[in-house]
Amino acid sequence: MSDRAPQPVERQLPTEESRDLLALVRDMIQREIAPTAAAEEDAGHFPREIFALLSESGLLALPYDAEYGGGDQPYEVYLQVLEELAAARLTVGLGVSVHSLACHALAGYGTKEQQATHLPAMLGGGLLGAYCLSEPASGSDAASLRTKAVRDGDDWVITGTKAWITHGGIADFYTVLARTGGEGARGITAFLVPGDAEGLNAAAPEKKMGMKGSPTAQLNFDGVRVPDSRRIGEEGQGFAIALSALDSGRLGIAACAVGVAQAALDEAVSYATGRQQFGRPIADFQGLRFMLADMATQIEAGRSLYLAAARLRDAGRPFSREAAMAKLFCTDAAMRVTTDAVQVLGGYGYTLDFPVERFMREAKVLQIVEGTNQIQRMVIARRLVGPETR
Repeated sequence: MSDRAPQPVERQLPTEESRDLLALVRDMIQREIAPTAAAEEDAGHFPREIFALLSESGLLALPYDAEYGGGDQPYEVYLQVLEELAAARLTVGLGVSVHSLACHALAGYGTKEQQATHLPAMLGGGLLGAYCLSEPASGSDAASLRTKAVRDGDDWVITGTKAWITHGGIADFYTVLARTGGEGARGITAFLVPGDAEGLNAAAPEKKMGMKGSPTAQLNFDGVRVPDSRRIGEEGQGFAIALSALDSGRLGIAACAVGVAQAALDEAVSYATGRQQFGRPIADFQGLRFMLADMATQIEAGRSLYLAAARLRDAGRPFSREAAMAKLFCTDAAMRVTTDAVQVLGGYGYTLDFPVERFMREAKVLQIVEGTNQIQRMVIARRLVGPETR
C-alpha cells in the first residue's frame, strides 16, 4: 500500500566475516524464505528443504566449533542471524534455535569420541534435531519428569512420554532427558536418541493457533533401547545439562521475538505511510505516530538486552539472569508490538490478507516456550533476593 520499503536493521557486527555472513542470510531470505512464508504457514507446510539448505550453508551450526563442522561464530552474531530468520518466518528461526538447543548437550558435555562420531552430521550433515524435556505432567516443574531409562547391560531402555516437542516426529535425533535415579533433579540423565529408534513413535501434531508450519507433537518411548555410548555426561548430570542448554536457548527465543516484532513494525510503518484518511496518510496523526515510536523503542530495547546477555556468554561470564531477563522482556514486547500492529492496520489487521495477525498469533507462543515468562520472573527474583522460603 505504501512505496516506503522497510529498511534493513542497521547492525553492529564484530568482524567482516560476520557482515558477509549476514549479507548471505539476507539474500537467502529474500530468495528462498520470504516469498512463500505466508502461504506455507497457512497451509501448515514444514519447510524441510529450507533446513537442508541452511545446513548445507553452515547456518544450522553457527555457534559451534569448526572442528566438527560448526561456524565458530559468537552468540552475538548467531542471535542476530536468528532474528533475521524469525522476521522472515518464525517456523524457520525458531527451528534453527531448537536445533541448536538439541546439539548443545553433546557439544558441551559429550566425550571427544562422541563428538567426533555424531557432531559432524548433526551440525552440517543435513540432520534436524529436537529437544525432549517437557512431559504431559511436568512442564514448568521439569525436575519432576517421569520418563525412565533403565540400565540393561550395555544399553539403556527408555520408557515414557514427552510433550510439546518442536520437530516431534520429523527430527533425525532427539536429546532426551530421562530419570535414571531417584526423585528430583539429581536423578536425571541425558541421552542422544536416533529419530528412527525402534519403539519411538510420535502422536499427531498439536493443532496450534500459530506456527502451523512447525510440527509440535508428543513422543512415546515404548522400550526404546539406546547404547550407553549415547549417554551424554555422567549419570545424574542431565538436569544441570538441561538448564545450561536452556540458558542459551532462551537467548534464541529472545532473538526470535525481536525478529517477529521487527517484522510487525515494518508492516505497520508501511501501511501507516500509505493509508489515506481525511486527506492525508494516517502516519501524520500524532496518536498513531506515538504508537509506532513506542513499538520501535521496545524493539531496540529488547535487541540491546539480548545482545548484552550474548556478549556475557561469549566472554565466558555468567549470563543466566540476563538470559531470563532477555527472554522475558523480548517476548512480552513482541506480544505488545504485534498487538499494536494489528491495531494500526485496523480492520485489515484482523484479516488474513495482511501478515500482522499471524505475527500476533506467533508472538504468543514465545511467552510460553523454554520456560514461561512467569518462570523467568522466578529466576530473576531468586538472583535478587534468594530462593523462596518454605
